[in-house]
Amino acid sequence: MSTFDGAVREDAVVLFPGQGSLSGGAGTPWTSTPSWSIVQDISDITGVDVSHLLLDASDEDVVRTDRAQLATFAISLVSWYELQRRDLTPAYFLGHSLGEFSVLVATGILSVHDGALLVHARGTAMKDAAQQSSGSMTALMGGDDDARLALAGLEEIWIANINGPGQIVVSGSTEALAQLNENYRTLGWRRATPLPVGGAFHSPLMAPAQEQLDTALASVTWGTTDKFPISNVDGKIHQDGATWHQLLARQMTAPVEFLSAVSTLPASVTTTIEVAPGAVLSGLTKRIRTFDRQIVFSSPDLSLEEIV
Repeated sequence: MSTFDGAVREDAVVLFPGQGSLSGGAGTPWTSTPSWSIVQDISDITGVDVSHLLLDASDEDVVRTDRAQLATFAISLVSWYELQRRDLTPAYFLGHSLGEFSVLVATGILSVHDGALLVHARGTAMKDAAQQSSGSMTALMGGDDDARLALAGLEEIWIANINGPGQIVVSGSTEALAQLNENYRTLGWRRATPLPVGGAFHSPLMAPAQEQLDTALASVTWGTTDKFPISNVDGKIHQDGATWHQLLARQMTAPVEFLSAVSTLPASVTTTIEVAPGAVLSGLTKRIRTFDRQIVFSSPDLSLEEIV
């Protein structure tokens, strides 16, 4: 599929969601689009029936780590290529965790083939690692710097996502999270929400997945781009594939620095466009800074006029 056929929008960033945005039937609005063919391509590459995951699988079935990652990657790219067919290309690219793999395909640093292989390997490795330990994740809201520091004294609790001011996600063992979910107010947090995920992602409990991911990362071809993809690991723009290779290796156990990544966007970026599925990142970004326009490209029926 072609990339960057239209004019580049220096005032816009495209957001690529992570696996937490997916729900059953996410592919239904997109089946009649020309870009839907990429779903079959990804199925052929990985040996997974991605169309079934996007159309027929239940919410419960599709959120399993290995399934959710590949399905989210596929529908995000379908949405992205439909956006491209409207001759609109933002200059800046930002994904959340898994969404970084979609970013690298969208910017041409990875091919669809290699991106699909990596996402499949990553999802499988993370699922296998999660089965070796009992862990999960909890979202914490309404805390200050002291509340974050209080977490440092807890055993088997690690900051996994820094999503905005006073908004983080922690990973931990099942036992440690159970205690945190009971005592979060004493640590300075106003709300704690256990997340329906399959493991303690972006924490040391994912270390068993590292070797499998590293092997996959070393097996693909890395390119470069003249666009501006921003990393979750260090919150900086990187255009060279060799650097992204190292960043994605670190991403497995490192926290997602989404707040830092959004803060890297220049003030001239006044529009966000979030591709399918969901609208989670639009909500996160608006809590970090003000944008003139925030668009969720949730349906192929959205016209160019509505976006521009």
